[in-house]
Amino acid sequence: MKERRAGWLKFYTKYMAVWVMLFSGAAYFRPAPFIALRPFLDHFFSLTMFGIGAVLHAGDFKRVAGAPLAVAIGAAAQFTLMPVGAFLLAGILGLPPLIALGLILTGSAPGAMASNVLSYIAKADVAYSVSLTAVSTLLTPLLTPGLTYLLAGSVIEVDFYAMFLSVVTMVIIPLLLGFAVRHFFRKKIERALDIFPAISVTFIVFICALVVALNRSHLGRITGPVLLAVVLLNVWGMFSGYGTGKIAGFAPERKRALSIEIGMQNAGLGTVLALKHFGPEAAVPAAAFVLVCIFTASIMAEFWRGKATVPEKLSSLKA
Repeated sequence: MKERRAGWLKFYTKYMAVWVMLFSGAAYFRPAPFIALRPFLDHFFSLTMFGIGAVLHAGDFKRVAGAPLAVAIGAAAQFTLMPVGAFLLAGILGLPPLIALGLILTGSAPGAMASNVLSYIAKADVAYSVSLTAVSTLLTPLLTPGLTYLLAGSVIEVDFYAMFLSVVTMVIIPLLLGFAVRHFFRKKIERALDIFPAISVTFIVFICALVVALNRSHLGRITGPVLLAVVLLNVWGMFSGYGTGKIAGFAPERKRALSIEIGMQNAGLGTVLALKHFGPEAAVPAAAFVLVCIFTASIMAEFWRGKATVPEKLSSLKA
């Protein structure tokens, strides 16, 4: 029975990209049932991070705390490679002003929290991914409007305290609770470790479907050049992130985490800011980026997961 359960859970986790696309398609054509889940969005993220916290070791975060240079390199790459890439793509493809602004806004957003789950599935350095997401989000009030103003000539107001509170309640606290549960119920938790990845996949699928349902009208206005720009920006982020890690001398697990982190932007935040400050047209690139980055990151996560069939020990930063 246990082996059969493990087999089903492995199959379910392995094909996360398939479930994301199926449920996102359902959300596009029948958005109402998924929009009903909107009040639970924060809880989905919190439960996902709780599951990850339950399988992490305290030593993972000690390694990151002992290598602050790695976090600084990742954060710097996040807020240079993606905004500049978006700016250049908008110019090269000759995108309309509002579409170009929306693409730059997407590139200037922080890393997505979903990157933490995909890093976990990819057998990457999850502690590093979580640290980068937290740091980039805390820098968002200054860097997202600043970069958008610099590259697109506009200023966006961001509520720093609301964003900070969101990171604490949806990432930090659930992770700590996960640590605590594993500490006090170690034997019981270790017998059910294979369940947590499946739980995380389920919530990510729900989150992606909800984003599609909420942005259905904007996704319907995606044109060929816009889709090309979004795909190229995402691919650029993943490849340049991995390349940055390679230049910095990161271990394989950390290079994977940096690739996923930079390739996945918090496009949900970008969509909200674009709608509030610039209108529906500017929100189109961000809404499209949600689907594209989940799909490509899921494929890469599965590829890396297959390569890491034997559990890999996290290596310390060489730099």
